[in-house]
Amino acid sequence: MEAIGMSETLRVLDSSLSRTNWRLKASSKRRLETDILALCTGMRPVIMIDYGGKMPELRDRLCAFLKFSQEESSIFENLRVMVIEDMIYMICVRELAELIKLTINKELELYFVDLEQDPPKMVTEVEKISVGAQFVSLQKLFFSVFCDDATTDDVSDCRLRVNNQPSDFIDLSHFMQDTPVTVPTLNGWLLGYPVVYIFGKDHIQDAVYNLSTKSLNLFNIFVRRNSSSSKKPPQEELMSFSVPYELSIDGDNEAWAEAFLARMKVRWENCKHVWGTLRMEVNATYPQAIAL
Repeated sequence: MEAIGMSETLRVLDSSLSRTNWRLKASSKRRLETDILALCTGMRPVIMIDYGGKMPELRDRLCAFLKFSQEESSIFENLRVMVIEDMIYMICVRELAELIKLTINKELELYFVDLEQDPPKMVTEVEKISVGAQFVSLQKLFFSVFCDDATTDDVSDCRLRVNNQPSDFIDLSHFMQDTPVTVPTLNGWLLGYPVVYIFGKDHIQDAVYNLSTKSLNLFNIFVRRNSSSSKKPPQEELMSFSVPYELSIDGDNEAWAEAFLARMKVRWENCKHVWGTLRMEVNATYPQAIAL
């Protein structure tokens, strides 16, 4: 994104919201701005839209919003709307493909918290977890859709939609039909978290219990937009994720947390004209009811 990109992006965003007659609360609009900027600057590959309405109206509004945005500016050309069951996402195709390749090739190390165990255990070799092999198979399905060197014939139509029909939404709900892997596990990977909660569909209650009865560390990545105004822009949450406290006692000094923040800072170096600051904050939380 060029130096003038932020103001242009926000101008197009306002115009597209107006053209779709999508009236968002001030807080939701600010969050949409931050999410779109995060995608366009390469800070995040995927964001989940859990504000601004309900399905299927939310999906239709997002598709219309993106169509108008792409008509006005090439800044939005790599963005798509994606649907998986009742979850809706905005993705940057280029950044998601990069995430998929890095994890498939094990160039990016992910940590997994096995919530089927009490107490939960952290592992790096996902294949050792009960649903690990199925999770790897699911990753390969995403590879076949989003990565250029995929050759699987039965997903060629999906690849055509991703590449050549930018205003269409990508529906990958069928990927979840015959797998024991849960959507929360898939989300942890797609949303770019360094630590992913993993559990099977037949262990949802175990996962809920294990998270609800344990103290957690909440990891927040905060950013602040650059501004020519003398007034300091507010701090905004770019992303957040949790890890059981007992598995992250050292907080942001954990080796995986330091590596994650270092990767985020590399991305930030390329878009400092948009984001003036970036920092990580860790806060411990007491056990509380968790919904998955």
